[in-house]
Amino acid sequence: MIGVETVEVAADDEDIRLDRWFRRRYPGLKHGALEKLLRTGQIRVDGKRAKANLRLSEGQQVRIPPQAAAPVSEPPRHVNRKPDAGEAAFVQSLVIYRDDDVIALNKPPGLAVQGGTKTTRHIDAMLDALRFGAKERPKLVHRLDRDTSGVLLLARSANAAAKLGKAFQGRNVRKIYWALAVGVPEMDEGRIDLPLGKRPGPHGERMMPDEQEGKSAITLYSVVERAGNTASWLALWPLTGRTHQLRAHCAAIGHPLAGDGKYGGEEAFLPGEGVARQVHLHARELRLPHPSGRGELHITAELPPHMAESWDLFGFDRNYAGDPFAAIDR
Repeated sequence: MIGVETVEVAADDEDIRLDRWFRRRYPGLKHGALEKLLRTGQIRVDGKRAKANLRLSEGQQVRIPPQAAAPVSEPPRHVNRKPDAGEAAFVQSLVIYRDDDVIALNKPPGLAVQGGTKTTRHIDAMLDALRFGAKERPKLVHRLDRDTSGVLLLARSANAAAKLGKAFQGRNVRKIYWALAVGVPEMDEGRIDLPLGKRPGPHGERMMPDEQEGKSAITLYSVVERAGNTASWLALWPLTGRTHQLRAHCAAIGHPLAGDGKYGGEEAFLPGEGVARQVHLHARELRLPHPSGRGELHITAELPPHMAESWDLFGFDRNYAGDPFAAIDR
């Protein structure tokens, strides 16, 4: 049995509940056992006792007792169940890059990365189909929202996962998203520095601007092309990793993402035919140091069908390969 560990909360786990964080990292730990470890103070956050519903923040230190990380004789159901032939073929069709250390998928919109109470079909349940002869099951390095498509990175070993995790935590990663926004921002490029906090609403919890108690959230944006005053193609670079950050920030500056009724209401749905009523947000490009130490990993993902149709409708160049942030000071 290993000794006590201390694990730092990564940016992609910002605002997650402590109990759910444990389910992601230590799926063999039963809920009752987790509650006992919390109740007896064996699990601590930043040296203090914590409850299961504590919302974590990036950079916090979580004390992991040996019992939590100990291997279990029976793996959790979603790991133990092998994907069927259809699931295997489907998830393998998403692969856009593969080497000895990493796999990259082009995740379609509408597919969750991990499961939940009412979510049984998700990427995490299909990862055994992506072993490609490796002994270890691929590991998720970061996550995308269900409604967001694009580059999703997997590590093929624990060593690669650790190195990639450090790269993400250290901000040594360039994540560029493409989005279709309603209207056109007044400035062609800029920096949205607006703290966000979670608030209840008629359509479920949302991230809202909160200058007093919100957590720091920073997004760079650049207008790549425009369709008159109707819509604009934005390149977005999140410098922080808050939940729904890009959707909330674009709505906050008066230009919600097309199809994003949760944050933009009816204004998010462009009039006329041709623009799908789906969220237009795509993780287009990912750059970071290769975990092997051999240079840089640079991956791009093609637009999903509904966004490709919108790009064609407005005459946008889907093959654009320029750097929209070349003139922006981070």
